[in-house]
Amino acid sequence: MLWWIWAPQAPGVSRGSDRFLNTIAEASRKPLFPRGPALGLKFLLFAALSIALMVADTHGERLQPLRQWASWALQPVLWAADLPREVAELAQHFRSRESLIAENEKLKRQQLELQGRLLRMESLEAENERIRALLASATTLDRRVLIAEILAIDQDPYRHQIVLNKGSRDGVYKGQALVDAGGILGQVIQVNPSTSVALLITDPDHGIPVEVNRTGLQTVALGRGDGQALSLPYLPGNADVKVGDLLVSSGLGGRFPAGYPVATVHELRHPAGESFMEAIAYPTARLDQGRQALLVWNERPPPAAELAPQPPPVAQAKAKAKAKPRSPARAKETSREPRR
Repeated sequence: MLWWIWAPQAPGVSRGSDRFLNTIAEASRKPLFPRGPALGLKFLLFAALSIALMVADTHGERLQPLRQWASWALQPVLWAADLPREVAELAQHFRSRESLIAENEKLKRQQLELQGRLLRMESLEAENERIRALLASATTLDRRVLIAEILAIDQDPYRHQIVLNKGSRDGVYKGQALVDAGGILGQVIQVNPSTSVALLITDPDHGIPVEVNRTGLQTVALGRGDGQALSLPYLPGNADVKVGDLLVSSGLGGRFPAGYPVATVHELRHPAGESFMEAIAYPTARLDQGRQALLVWNERPPPAAELAPQPPPVAQAKAKAKAKPRSPARAKETSREPRR
């Protein structure tokens, strides 16, 4: 038995040839919606089966072997389902390697920069503390002061001089006192328009009038030239000076502010056979530390004649003591020499 499928007849094609071309065997044809149990009946069947399995699973362990077997059987399926995610993570790992290396280098540079800034902050903090100490000492002076920065230090071991960043444009004058938070540093010996040169109290050519703070004994402290100590020569053998006494500026001469710390007595020396003794004192100022100093204005600057370089008073006394007067006979012979 043949099944006819009707189709419109094309022009020029006979009805008999179309009969054999558009027919198929009825046995080989499958219906699009096969007949069977209703859809609602299938749903009820599977729902009842699911409920029965859940009830059996909750009231005992009879289905535990079946559960384990199903889990083992579905393991390849789970692995295959998770395979795309694993591949994506592996690809992301290789893809981000270069970016991680670049980020690591960037973080290293940032770390070095931050460490440098931290060191700079520590330096600034220490400098801030020194400036605060200078300002605190300025309040005790009750005079006009100016903070100057140390630009350079003389490298000659026999000359203790420093260069400051303040000059005549800032009102600095020759002979002006220079102090820090600990005590007197020295005095200005040369003034330029924008810089100035100061002589430290440890220089062998420097002398400063001082007095023992405990007793009021006045003397002159001379630089030893070693950059560390001052010398108080030709003290009376019975002078009331002890180790640990504080030496302050006496204010004589008008260059240095009176009562400002200069040094502390460290050692007393009694030369054999001499009626004098010598005291060695260490400066209270931090001569080799810090980068700032304080310029102090006097109420009236010393006259120009006093600002000319002169030897220390003790050196003058020694020169006079060493000078020998000529004998009267020699003077008479000199006066009798004929004129030429």
